[in-house]
Amino acid sequence: MGKLKKSGFKYGLCFITGITLGILMGMAILSILVSYRMDMSYQRIAYLESTIQDKDSQLEKLEESINTQSLILKDIEVLLVFDGDEIDKISIEKTVKEKYRSLLGKKVEEIDGDIIGEVVDNRILMIENKEYKIHVDKLILTEVLKIWITIESI
Repeated sequence: MGKLKKSGFKYGLCFITGITLGILMGMAILSILVSYRMDMSYQRIAYLESTIQDKDSQLEKLEESINTQSLILKDIEVLLVFDGDEIDKISIEKTVKEKYRSLLGKKVEEIDGDIIGEVVDNRILMIENKEYKIHVDKLILTEVLKIWITIESI
C-alpha cells in the first residue's frame, strides 16, 4: 500500500506540472499573437491618420482656389526609398508633406521647381532618437507634386 501512495503522488505532481506548463505556454503564444496584431493595427492607424490630415489640407486649399481656371497644385505625393521601420517611414513622409503643405492650391506656373527640391534636400530629421538624412532624387511638378526621396540612416 505504501508503494501505491508514493507513485500516485509522483503521477499527480507530474500531471499538475504538465497542466501548469501548458497554460503558461498557451498564454505566452496568445500574448505574442495579440501583440503582433496590435502592432499591425497601430501601423494602420498611423497611416490612416496621416492620410486624413493630407486629405483635409488638400480640401481646404482646393476650396480656396476653386474659382481659378489655371493649373493648381492639388496633391503632394512622396515616394520614399527607405529600408527602415514602417512607422518611421510614415513619420518621414508626413514630415516631408508638411514642408510642402503651403504650396497646395497655388498656381503651378508660380511655383519654382528648383526651390521646391532644396526645401528638404540634404536635411537631417530626428524621429524617435534616430537621425535620417534626406536626399531628393527626382521631382515632377504638375497638378500633383511628385517627389522621389532617398532616406539614409545616420
